[in-house]
Amino acid sequence: MRGRMYYDLAADTWGYEEKTAIQEVIESGRFTMGPKVERFEHAFANYFGRKHAVMVNSGSSANLVGVASLFHRADKPLKRGDEVIVPAISWSTTYHPLQQYGLKLRFVDVELDTLNMDVSRLADALTPQTRMILAVSILGNPAALDVISDFADAHDLILFEDNCESMDAELNGQKAGTFGDIGTFSTFFSHHISTIEGGMLTTDDSELNALARSIRNHGWTRDIPGDSGIYKPTADDFFEAYRFILPGYNVRPQEINGAVGIEQLKKLPVMTAARRQNQSLFQSLFQSDDRFIIQRENGISSSFSFTVILNPTYGADRTKVMAALTEAEIGFRIITGGCFPRHEVIKYFDYELVGKMTNGDIAHDRGFFVGNQPFDLRSQIERFHAVMDKACG
Repeated sequence: MRGRMYYDLAADTWGYEEKTAIQEVIESGRFTMGPKVERFEHAFANYFGRKHAVMVNSGSSANLVGVASLFHRADKPLKRGDEVIVPAISWSTTYHPLQQYGLKLRFVDVELDTLNMDVSRLADALTPQTRMILAVSILGNPAALDVISDFADAHDLILFEDNCESMDAELNGQKAGTFGDIGTFSTFFSHHISTIEGGMLTTDDSELNALARSIRNHGWTRDIPGDSGIYKPTADDFFEAYRFILPGYNVRPQEINGAVGIEQLKKLPVMTAARRQNQSLFQSLFQSDDRFIIQRENGISSSFSFTVILNPTYGADRTKVMAALTEAEIGFRIITGGCFPRHEVIKYFDYELVGKMTNGDIAHDRGFFVGNQPFDLRSQIERFHAVMDKACG
């Protein structure tokens, strides 16, 4: 799966603007987190209609900082042993911060057609110890965020959205990643916008914003708004410059990441439209063919990629299909991180399965995805369809 392919999983989306922005940073001599990052944060918050956006060095770090922030808020902080409802399918660092902070995971199966959490099972997952729902919109397709949000409100639960795969997706006119108390995004190379590495935490809660800014940066007070209320400044500027109030990390982004992000965000609507154009072609070729189960769009997908699950009824051999794709120089991979309880790392977790992960297992064993990119992929998608048709004939 290495090297240049006819139809690869991801492609470079940079142009002259991003390279010029990097050169400006180099010429400025300011490379560590500074005004470019701050400007990107403001632009990102504005684009998504949130009060606050905090940039970090990856979407994984955004999840980590977000979970940590919830342990330090003044009112009803999370505690070790609290339970979190999570979907069976997501990326590993959706789950790892929960384990690292001593939370218990309650896994809920996904819907086979949307690949998102099966919200009909939320009530079964709820216990007196449940404190949070972690909603994930898989590969650009919004989860049932309206239903999840209503359930969280009805049971006084924190709603945490891992939206790292679904930037610019929408549900009921609202951007995915903005339904929760915290929403996280990734700006990794292959994602909807790329800052090389990078992530963003968004929130409307000023306390969580202040906590996140401290935790991402050593746990000190330097980047916290003065009126945040999470600490009382002293008159000693010498001490205040290096005053530590929280157990923190160093997960800061660099100025290059922020500068590139400013330019990439400007292009996001056009890039999303191109992805959706490719999605329309993919759907027209695959959605009426019972041999293949593809994602049913919920709301407006930002179409990270194209998922295919080989319908068990027809018994196609995934190994043979993958061999045919490799021969045709078409890249593919497991759907997100597969069914997470199937991985060996689960032995380190405190968790329960809420019923069987039937659909998660089918997606794990019989599914894969191919890439989508913000360019015209007609010839690539048509070749993919031809290969699949022949391999599953």
